[in-house]
Amino acid sequence: MQFLSEEYVAATADALASHAGFNTAISGVELALQFRVTDMPEGDDVAYYVDIRGDAAVVSLGELETADVTITNNYETATGISTGDLNTQMAFMTGKLKVSGEMAKLMLNQNTINEMTKAMGQIEVEY
Repeated sequence: MQFLSEEYVAATADALASHAGFNTAISGVELALQFRVTDMPEGDDVAYYVDIRGDAAVVSLGELETADVTITNNYETATGISTGDLNTQMAFMTGKLKVSGEMAKLMLNQNTINEMTKAMGQIEVEY
């Protein structure tokens, strides 16, 4: 499926719901992540979110007004992170990935983010 498409977002929701490590990591967590990817090949930017509440995660295209953290990067960076060719921390340190909002909340929930990354890594994607 095409990276960042509606199908990809639906597959992400399924991957998170079925990943044991992610489901363990989100116990008691309330964290809303807004992702924005710019410079898409088709020209339009893509926004999607992961809203973790009540031991479940909602994943959808669009904007979430109540996001705790917003993560913005361009398509090239998002692709590099998704394929594992680019380390997320390196992307952040070099300014390729921008994070705004409640950084402390993001850091406190690093295990949840790591498990989310593992779950999403199981999705077969076309770039």
